Amino acid sequence: MKTLTRLTLALAIGLSLASGAAAETWRMATKMPVDSPEGKVFRRFADLTEKYTRGALTIQVYPNEQLGKEDAVLEQLQAGIVQIYAEGFGYMKKWEPSLGWLSAPFVFDDYDHWRRFMQSDTVKGWFDEARKQAGVMPLGDPTAILRGPYRVMVSNVPIKSAADIEGLKLRMHENKVAIEAWDHLGAEVITLPWTEVYQGISKNIVQAVNSPVALVESMRFNEVAPYITRNDEYWQSVGFMVNEGAYEGLDDKEREGLLKAYAEAGDYSRQLMFDTADESIARMEKDGATFTTMDTSPLVKKMQSFYEAKAKSGELPQAFLDAVEETRAKPE
Repeated sequence: MKTLTRLTLALAIGLSLASGAAAETWRMATKMPVDSPEGKVFRRFADLTEKYTRGALTIQVYPNEQLGKEDAVLEQLQAGIVQIYAEGFGYMKKWEPSLGWLSAPFVFDDYDHWRRFMQSDTVKGWFDEARKQAGVMPLGDPTAILRGPYRVMVSNVPIKSAADIEGLKLRMHENKVAIEAWDHLGAEVITLPWTEVYQGISKNIVQAVNSPVALVESMRFNEVAPYITRNDEYWQSVGFMVNEGAYEGLDDKEREGLLKAYAEAGDYSRQLMFDTADESIARMEKDGATFTTMDTSPLVKKMQSFYEAKAKSGELPQAFLDAVEETRAKPE
């Protein structure tokens, strides 16, 4: 009887300890549907996190803005109600205005230049300021989860070179820098809601629109604008913005597992995004679209005077142009 009692007591203690070690669950807010390429990346990240933390940390993904629009989610993120918000880092300009310039058009020579800039001490300093202000920080390498994976101009007239932009009726969103930049490049900028672009091109109100290549087919832009020109207007990543308190509250093994899951999700995102883009372009070309890649070096060169003027007027963040130049590849 004493032996049975001891076994019962040991079992009870074991069950108690096990229940006390229940997995921690993080909320991850996103705008994207679960079946989108980004949605698949978020699901992979969640699955890998549970795997690499051995179930100690699980990620509950809330797609389609289920937890609210940007401002509401950013407040929840700051308060620790949401632990991760997967969106563009530009939203962090709420706490550090300099971060609003991460998607400056035609300032970087190529993807590698942008990546070096994003990992520079200057940008790290901006992220650090946002962390101090709001307790929100990027998870790992800020370029890991690629978005787009690149940008194109979709038009109803051929765009073969920078000269073809002169006088082009280009749809633009309500963004002062973007409007001024494309005006500087010679386009006739017309602001139009995203959902009205298809009709706008079909009626020749606008002739072209810039878009991530991944959205062209789903928006059916190629039906009215069969010329698709890769222009790498700017590079984007999906920022995994994390509540600092939640991150610091993890133990070393949990943080290690979380970062490993994020890194592998980044590798998966690049493969998935480029494969998806290639498949989409092939389908659109089969339906009559023409895909080309533009030499953007003349645009980068022309935009230098634009950014110099912005720096002189005080609109550009301190050290922005210095960081761009310092991270530019040096000729051998």
